[in-house]
Amino acid sequence: MISLTPNTPQKNKFKDNDLVCYCFEYTKKDIEVDFQNHRHSKILEKIKAEKKNKGCNCEEKNPKGK
Repeated sequence: MISLTPNTPQKNKFKDNDLVCYCFEYTKKDIEVDFQNHRHSKILEKIKAEKKNKGCNCEEKNPKGK
C-alpha cells in the first residue's frame, strides 16, 4: 500500500467497489484480496494472458478507452 504524508493529496482514491479492470470487472477489493492471498497478483497474470490472446476489450468497456 502506498504511504502518504498527511499533506499529500490523493488524486485517484479508489473505493473498494470501484472497478479497476472494466473488461473482467475486477474491483479494487478483488485485487487487494488476490495479492494478500497469493503475495503476487494472479489477477494481473490472468489479464496479461487474456490481452495476449486478444480476449480483452478495453477500448469499448473502459470509459477512458485503455
